[in-house]
Amino acid sequence: MHIHILGICGTFMGSLAVLAKQLGYRVSGSDANVYPPMSTQLEQQGIVLQEGFQPEHMEPPPDLVIIGNALSRGNPSVEYVLNEGLNYTSGPQWLSQFVLNDKWVLGVAGTHGKTTTSAMLAWMLDYAGMKPGYLIGGVTNNLPMSASMGDSPFFVVEADEYDSAFFDKRSKFVHYAPRTAILNNLEYDHADIFEDLDAIKKQFHHLVRTVPGNGLIIYPHDDPSIEALLQMGCWTPHQRFGIAVPDAVCKKLAMTDGVFWNALIKDKQGSEFELIKYGQGSAGEVTNRTVVSWELTGIHNVKNAMTALAAAHHVGLEIATACHALMEFKGVKRRMELCGVVNGIKVYDDFAHHPTAIKMTLQGMA
Repeated sequence: MHIHILGICGTFMGSLAVLAKQLGYRVSGSDANVYPPMSTQLEQQGIVLQEGFQPEHMEPPPDLVIIGNALSRGNPSVEYVLNEGLNYTSGPQWLSQFVLNDKWVLGVAGTHGKTTTSAMLAWMLDYAGMKPGYLIGGVTNNLPMSASMGDSPFFVVEADEYDSAFFDKRSKFVHYAPRTAILNNLEYDHADIFEDLDAIKKQFHHLVRTVPGNGLIIYPHDDPSIEALLQMGCWTPHQRFGIAVPDAVCKKLAMTDGVFWNALIKDKQGSEFELIKYGQGSAGEVTNRTVVSWELTGIHNVKNAMTALAAAHHVGLEIATACHALMEFKGVKRRMELCGVVNGIKVYDDFAHHPTAIKMTLQGMA
């Protein structure tokens, strides 16, 4: 089977190409601009890349065309696919049908922190020898590629709220049906497709509706937008987490939810923190305390780590093993990435573009 991917050099579509290749399909693709690092990763996998969207790139016709959400009507390749009656689908739909259909999906959603949290979670499971599949929207420093089929029932996916394709305006994550769902946070974003925060909440609630009753939803205890979202209806057990939450509050929430995750910051940059798990039981007592010292900084990264820990624990990973993995976590490219030192000044590269993300990144460096 020959699959051609339109928009192949995007992080999501490029990762799909890797998965398709690992499944044994012949894979080619085209994009407006073909450039590293994604082009390098794809070429190393033996995937044929073509620059531009000329219809002749799809001659002879492939068996299936996967169309990226950056492409719209009027694109020469899109028009060719429609005019010639070629089989086509969206990236999220293909992922759902060909990769996730028989997996225990761990979906990482939220306005901020999806890529880093997904990378942490996939690394934890990999470190423990669980051989997870994964699709991460960035280049992680601990794993060889941004995507892998793995060799286990578990699959970690970065669950993005952006739309799926020009012909499917639902958020990508509604296709994934996670059994373990992380909701890191929720703010207004993507003003190009969402009118307001309520429009985003509606899509996130579509995600919540797909999580089975024997699954788990993990979210912060102090995010009013997520609390309001879940008030719209939730049929799945949940666990909450927080930073420096008073002991009495932790116990109360643990008695309500069964488990509560708390963290005490040991230094102002967050490069050392104590993870505290309040466990099952009528009194909500502390069942685990572990100090983590790692390379990352920023309170936002501690929060990312807590959600990843909770998700990993849900699929059977011991807390001690997960924490050891965190201590060896090297981060993700373009997420507070140290590029070098010039005249004693550290130079960082970071992807942050949302005002909150920029603020949290700068606070993590203070």
